[in-house]
Amino acid sequence: MRRILATAAALAVTATAAQAETWTVYAKTANGLEWSYDADYTYRDNQTGRIVVMQAVGKPGAEPRMGPSGPGEADGVGFVTALDCSGKTMISLGGYSPKKPLELSTTWRTGTPGAAKSAEDKALVAAVCKDTSGLSSK
Repeated sequence: MRRILATAAALAVTATAAQAETWTVYAKTANGLEWSYDADYTYRDNQTGRIVVMQAVGKPGAEPRMGPSGPGEADGVGFVTALDCSGKTMISLGGYSPKKPLELSTTWRTGTPGAAKSAEDKALVAAVCKDTSGLSSK
């Protein structure tokens, strides 16, 4: 019985660690919102070479708490985006909110990316693309 409990506890810790979220703020807006990306989710797509990143919005000190949080969280609002660091372009894979689960496009690789135009988009490209050497590939 002790072995079963120890194994279950070890599996729970492993599952929690695998779903870790390391949010890094990359932009702050005039109305107090902060945009962050999840460094644990970020990876290089094998087929396109683009960097896939989860980004979320949050508001520090808000009551009730407001993100950044991932899909499925009561305060999670965000997007998954693929970035072309050299071309400074991006394409959306999908978004999520408390009322909408994350659904990723299956055809995003054939879509036409757009230029990073807004200040927040430019800040995302700059933050994520500054060092992609250690990213995993999927």
